[in-house]
Formats: sequence, C-alpha cells, structure tokens
Amino acid sequence: MFGIICVLIGVIFVGYLIVKRYYAPWSLFLVGIILLAVMATISPEPLLHGAKSATKSAFFDVIQYFTNQSKSILVGLGLNIMIISGFADYLDKIGATRSMVEIAAKPLSYVKSPYLLLALAYALGQLINVFIPSAVGLGVLMMLMVYPLLISVGCSNVAAVACIITMSALDLGPASANSILTAKLASISPMEYFVDGQIPVAIVTVIAVAATHFFYQKFMDKRDLASGKLTTKDFELHSEFEVKDERKSAPKIYSLFPVLPIVLLFIFSKFVYSGYRVELATAMMTCTLFSFLVDCLYTRDFRKSCENIKSFFSGMGRVFASTVSLIICAGVFADGLKATGGITTIINAAASMEGTGGMIMLLVMCGIMILASFVTGSGNAAFFAFSSLLPTAAKSVGWDILVMACPVQLVAGIARSMSPIAGVTISVAKIANVSPFAAVARTIPPMIVGTMVSIAASFVFL
Repeated sequence: MFGIICVLIGVIFVGYLIVKRYYAPWSLFLVGIILLAVMATISPEPLLHGAKSATKSAFFDVIQYFTNQSKSILVGLGLNIMIISGFADYLDKIGATRSMVEIAAKPLSYVKSPYLLLALAYALGQLINVFIPSAVGLGVLMMLMVYPLLISVGCSNVAAVACIITMSALDLGPASANSILTAKLASISPMEYFVDGQIPVAIVTVIAVAATHFFYQKFMDKRDLASGKLTTKDFELHSEFEVKDERKSAPKIYSLFPVLPIVLLFIFSKFVYSGYRVELATAMMTCTLFSFLVDCLYTRDFRKSCENIKSFFSGMGRVFASTVSLIICAGVFADGLKATGGITTIINAAASMEGTGGMIMLLVMCGIMILASFVTGSGNAAFFAFSSLLPTAAKSVGWDILVMACPVQLVAGIARSMSPIAGVTISVAKIANVSPFAAVARTIPPMIVGTMVSIAASFVFL
C-alpha cells in the first residue's frame, strides 16, 4: 500500500509541475530522484546491484540512475532521434519538405466538395506525417498549402483548423520518436513496428477519423451558421491571413528526399531483402549524404551546400534539448516509480483478474496517456514517462507487447490533438485567427472516434 501511495503522489506531483509549465524534463527528473532517495533511505537493500551499475553508496546510487539511463538511451534511441531531427531540419533548410507537400497537395485542388475535400485532406496529412514527423512543422505547411483550398470551397475556418490539427494525431512512421521507443520496447526495428503494428491499425483509424470529420464538421458548420455562432466571414480567407514559413521553394526532385529513408529501410528489411543490416541512423545518414550531393550538383555552390548542412547538426542539438533529455529524465522518473514497488502491486492486481485483467490494464494505460497528453499538450512527455511500464504490464497478463503498446502509443498522439495547449493547436489556430478552445471543440469528437477505433483495431489486427 505504501508503494501505491508513493506512485500516486509522484504522478500527481509531476502532473502539477508540468501543468504549471515547469520545465518537463527536470520535473520528471526531480520527482524520480525524490522517490529513489526515499526508497534508498528506508530500504535495507541497495537500490542498484552489479559491478557496472552500483556505486556502493546510497547517495551516488540514486544519481547513478541518471547515468545509467543516459548511457542506455544516448547509444541507441537518443542517437536515432537526433539524426532524424537533423535530417528533417536539413530538408527544411533546402526546401525539400515544402516541395513534397506542394506536390502532394496539388490533387486536392481538383476536389470541389467542401467536406469531401476536408476528409481527403486529413488522410493526406496523416500520410505526409510519416515523412514529416513534426506536428507543428506539418501544421504550418498544411496551413500554407491546404487551408486556403478548404476555405475556398466552403469549409469554415474552424473546421479547416480542426482538420489540420489532427493530421499528425497518430504519430505514424519509423521517424516518430514515440514509434522508435515503442519498437525498442517490443525488441523489433522501427520499420517492422510501422509495417506490422501501425499500418493495419492506422488504415482503419484514418478512415474512421476522416469519415467523422466529414459528417461532424459539416453538421457543426451548418448548425453554428444557423445559430449565429459563425458568420459568412468565417467561411472566407481573412485579408490578414499570412503563414510565416522560412522554407524556400526547391526543385521537384527534392520532394523525393523525405521519402528516401522510409524506402531504404523497407528495402533492406525482412519485407524485401535482409542480406544487409541497415539501421535507422545509418539509413538517415545515407540519405543526408545523398541529399547533400544532389544539392551540390544542383546549386553548383559547394560553399553554400556546406553552410546548409550545418542545420543537420543544429537539429541534432535542438532535439537533444527538447526530446532526448525528456526521455532520459522520464526514465529516471519511471525508475523511481518502480523502486517504490507500487507499480508491481498494481500490475499484479490486474494480472490476477482472469480474463479481464489485460483489458483493464490497457484501458488504465490509455486513460493515463489521454489525461497526461491532454494536460501537458505533449504526446511525447506522456508516452516517455509511462511507456517503460508497458512490457511488464503486457507480460503480466500474457499479452503480446504490440497489442498493449501500439494503441497506447497512438492514443498519446490522439489526445495531444485534443489539447488546447499543444504546440500544433496554438500555432495553427493563431495563423487562422481562431481560438484554440474553439478548435479543440471540433477536434475532440473525431479524436474520440479515433481512440475507440485504434484500440478495437489493435485487437483485430495485432
């Protein structure tokens, strides 16, 4: 019972700090360290064992958890995420991402039915999210390319904004930080997780969300226009509408660059040819080098191309400060929760419920992710903080880890799309001059459908 109380206090305290906008990585780290210190004080046994882990000092053992997490994460998961971010920033710098979105969005201009266009735009955006894993970056690009189209055919500004906010909801693809972490938990490659885990579930979920957008946004636009909540001006592009986007235009051939890593990973995998072992970081670095060489040949300015590649390393540093540090500190927090013994007690209680224990465990984990993502506005913060519990939870109820982890990972991103303080919500709503609260009022119903469908589809396909 003492352990469960410690877990509840730790989770509530972390939630309070993050909601109050304290620096999330340090908040997780501090609470984790406090829990570890408490257990080191009252436990007769040392927290760490083994020559490579233990320090033989209770004080240094507590700090050693940070060192151990850093060593574990930086070598694999952290490096992958940093290289992905560097590659994404480099493609932004040379205009490749914008070029891809311009080409992908072009067919939408031929669709004249407002809400059919809206549904198709959502599906297209979710597909592009596989290659552009940044929710904010994708949102800004879609505001530039798709938002004017949606308004021009008769969608309201709030319906268009809601659609664009949800385009990154599922966090799909081997380049997503949450996907990489889930693949690591399942001891498979990110591409295997994408193909075997995410794609079957995502196809059904995307169709369900697109259909919900079609009917719900159409119904709400008609109702709000009749009630006076919306006016005809809300169906027009504002004269002050402007998307500040630093991505420059690039040759059409550059639009292939964001797709190359996915193609490379798919080819050199169990799905096509496994004779060569190509890791995620290796594939990303190979594609960075290829993109650099093509850019050199096209611009014929070696100095300028070398200047552009600086954005690759700047992106690596940026994501270390924002995401990798969050993963490390979330690991320390999870270690603190585990050290109390409360997590083991909860998991054992669920495992003892014959037949229903697995479902209850899944619903509890999804509930935690939804709440944490909603109040923090970050799917990463929520998933990183609690994902390490998933393998033990799945094993305790005899479930395959993918059946437990896939819906939880998807739900973390879905819940972010319902949060008025999420970065993508604030950015997109501000550009369109729409209230973030009005925007999420339109995203919540489609995302609730997405949550239910993704959980159900995981049972059917995984």
